[in-house]
Order: sequence, then structure tokens, then C-alpha cells
Amino acid sequence: MGAKLVPTDPQVCCPSVLAAPLDEHDAEDLARVFAALADPVRLRCLSLIADAGEICACDLLDPLDRSQPTISHHTKVLAEVGLITGEKRGRWVHWSIVPARLDAIRQAFNKR
Repeated sequence: MGAKLVPTDPQVCCPSVLAAPLDEHDAEDLARVFAALADPVRLRCLSLIADAGEICACDLLDPLDRSQPTISHHTKVLAEVGLITGEKRGRWVHWSIVPARLDAIRQAFNKR
């Protein structure tokens, strides 16, 4: 079995922005997530991964029309903010979304 890449803690994020003012740390964490999602290639990448359930990085090259190093950069950014997780299998990384992290971000916009 391959090695897990970029372990994440989905519970780190995100208090509600509507329930009370965010503290500095929470605002910075949420802003990093939004910055990662602000790039159209990363947003499409996340969408492709979510649609597939799990996808090899090699299968992102054609739909995103980007090179392997560029795909690696974008997946790294998404993984660093905890939106996706990867497992290295041989030469390639297989990516999947982190549902709990997406749910936590979605909950940031609910009044609790």
C-alpha cells in the first residue's frame, strides 16, 4: 500500500463567521482555504477529484490541460489546506477529497 500524503485534521476549521467575530487564527485559516479555491485550475481540480471519488494525478493532466509539475503544484496547495488527501502508489499519487473538511468550511457560513 502507498504512503499517505499531507495528513489533515478537518476539525481545525472553521468557526461560523456569522455567529461571532473570527479570531485572527481562524480568519487566517479560512482565508488560506479561500485563496486555494480562488484559482480556477484548483477549483476545477477539486471538482474533478470530488466527481471521481478518487483519481490518479495522471488522470488530471488531460482534463485540466496542464503538465504534471503544474498538476502537482495545484494538488499540493489543495492538500496543504486540507481539502484533498493523497496516497502515493508507485509513481503517481491518487487524490480524494476530505469530506469533513469541506463540511467544516460549509458550516462556517451557517449561523450556529
